[in-house]
Amino acid sequence: MSSKQPGFLEAFSRLIAAPSVSCLDPSLDQSNRPVIDLLANWLGDRGFDVDLMPVSDNPEKVNLIARAGEGSGGLVLSGHTDTVPYNEDKWDQDPFTLTERDGRYYGLGTSDMKSFFPIIMDALAEVDIRNLKQPLFILGTCDEESAMTGAKALADSGRSLGRYALIGEPTGLKPIRMHKGVMFESIRITGRSGHSSDPARGLNALEGMNAVINSLIRWRDELQERESNPDFRVPTPTLNFGRIHGGDNPNRICAECELTLDVRLLPHMDIEATRASLRQRVMETVDGTGMGVAFDCIFPGTPGMDTDRNAAIVRYAEELTGEEAGTVAFATEGPYLNAMGMNTVILGPGDIEQAHQANEYLALDRIEPMKQIIQQTVAKFCIEPG
Repeated sequence: MSSKQPGFLEAFSRLIAAPSVSCLDPSLDQSNRPVIDLLANWLGDRGFDVDLMPVSDNPEKVNLIARAGEGSGGLVLSGHTDTVPYNEDKWDQDPFTLTERDGRYYGLGTSDMKSFFPIIMDALAEVDIRNLKQPLFILGTCDEESAMTGAKALADSGRSLGRYALIGEPTGLKPIRMHKGVMFESIRITGRSGHSSDPARGLNALEGMNAVINSLIRWRDELQERESNPDFRVPTPTLNFGRIHGGDNPNRICAECELTLDVRLLPHMDIEATRASLRQRVMETVDGTGMGVAFDCIFPGTPGMDTDRNAAIVRYAEELTGEEAGTVAFATEGPYLNAMGMNTVILGPGDIEQAHQANEYLALDRIEPMKQIIQQTVAKFCIEPG
């Protein structure tokens, strides 16, 4: 390790101390450059060729692609560099100060998923990259927690990276090969206001939205009758009504009502076709009522992931962990890497139960096993391929 290289604890502390919140609300959204610049300097000093990839016209949002070794195969170790927003008053300590207590490291992003990068750095401190026979890539993306713009830009770039990928999302050291897709939608019903003493003088948008909700419940039931995968703990697609807002006073007919919802899809289900089906059902429900309807695609969606259970990276992850590759309901950047021609497994030291929570933490006893997994996976796919 060179004098410029921080040890594990220092690297972890500095990454946690670098704010990198991503959010669809512009008032909360932040740059990921502080994290990217740290990783770029450390990996550059290790001998990696480092490329910072813009994902838009905003110079504060970038992906990091670091490469060592040559060849057309190899391995990608991937993670996102952003975190979700936080409520500081709910934390028992500063979320940006790595705090060790009771066998845990506390801090924003400790589990999801800044810990993955210092574990990579610590693992590679014992690997001579001059011995690589296939390339090793370290990928750090932006905006995974908001709109997946980093992964989408990478997939759209036409770049060719490794043959296999391991994403260090929080899975409790259990390999994941399949997850559901997700999309968010907003539905706005417009009626006509009037005095509540005479309902005929208005069109109540709340009543219109009630009809829409009932219709969408039936649509959900029909969807769940057609689509099922027993590999998932919740085997069917789901629809959640997350927020509703309408009206302004009890004695006034509601003129406008908005509903936002979340749809989780099985991996083979097409997001745009599902969105079109949902909107068609809503329009049919409102048709003839005199009310208007408008839709807003809050989050275009992330497709589900389904990596072949016989893929070499999946089988090797199972061998290393002693766990059969499973499924989760949360989304990752895996489908975008698979779309680039990789076989991807999700495997990380954190726990999803800690993600997006106050007092987020990583158990100390997860660090060494994850380090060993990284070292052995690099040896398998980059040093001793075939």
